[in-house]
Amino acid sequence: MTVGAAPLAERGRGGGQPSGRASRMGRGSLGVYLPALIVLVVAILILEYGLSAVHIESFLLPRPSTVVEALQANWSSGRFAMLPSALATLEEAVIGLAVGTTAGLVVAFATARWATARGILLPLAVAANAVPIIAFAPLLNNWFGLLNPLSKALMAAVLVFFPVMANVTRGLVQVEPASLELMRSYAASESTILRKVRIPNALPYFFTAMKVATTLSLIGAIVGEYFGGSSSVLGRIIVQSASALKFDVTWAAIALGALIGITFYVLVVLVERLVIPWAAALRGEGG
Repeated sequence: MTVGAAPLAERGRGGGQPSGRASRMGRGSLGVYLPALIVLVVAILILEYGLSAVHIESFLLPRPSTVVEALQANWSSGRFAMLPSALATLEEAVIGLAVGTTAGLVVAFATARWATARGILLPLAVAANAVPIIAFAPLLNNWFGLLNPLSKALMAAVLVFFPVMANVTRGLVQVEPASLELMRSYAASESTILRKVRIPNALPYFFTAMKVATTLSLIGAIVGEYFGGSSSVLGRIIVQSASALKFDVTWAAIALGALIGITFYVLVVLVERLVIPWAAALRGEGG
């Protein structure tokens, strides 16, 4: 709460509020992410200079510089071309994210609105989430074709669906009773309550789900690729390079997939701060 209280003190003194607020926000963001950055840098330095000291062979765990060299050497051409493979995997993940998010929202709104739908859809959703995700891959490849990107995208959609559905349902249902009573005292319709109360209340839950779903969509796409398909995807590069004992290429593909997942996550955070900046302020993130 100190982030929100500081601007009031500045107004009391007069002048300099925008620059003071911006500097405080910058320091707050730096304070949040600085420990993670320090740990990342230390880990890279240990891997780069400490592996030889403990006599770990490079083919077991290559140094970060070796991974970067493999990424550069295989960036756009060759047997393990990274860029076209990453774009193909990203396309599958985005399609899966869109399908899973749409299905999750539809089920969430239906279960929050109708008790009958809640009794039918929620048990089915929980049962689908309990099935090991790997069990879906051969089935989807058989239904849609081994080389069809849709089979991998639907793997991602299966992973994305449940967190979106569960979080959005919670956000739509867990509304302050006083807010509902106030709206009903003004004879507001259910659609008005949905638009004015339930959806705004569900937005933080939705963005929380999306932060999880973005990374899950990428995981689902890559796992689906392990079971066959086009060779120009990250999952197949990981499998084929590991089989060929080219572990520097394997780690390069893993690092590229992780970078895409982090970028996905950061984009959701930025959109969240634009759409609902008040949620970040309530969490004390400097918004």
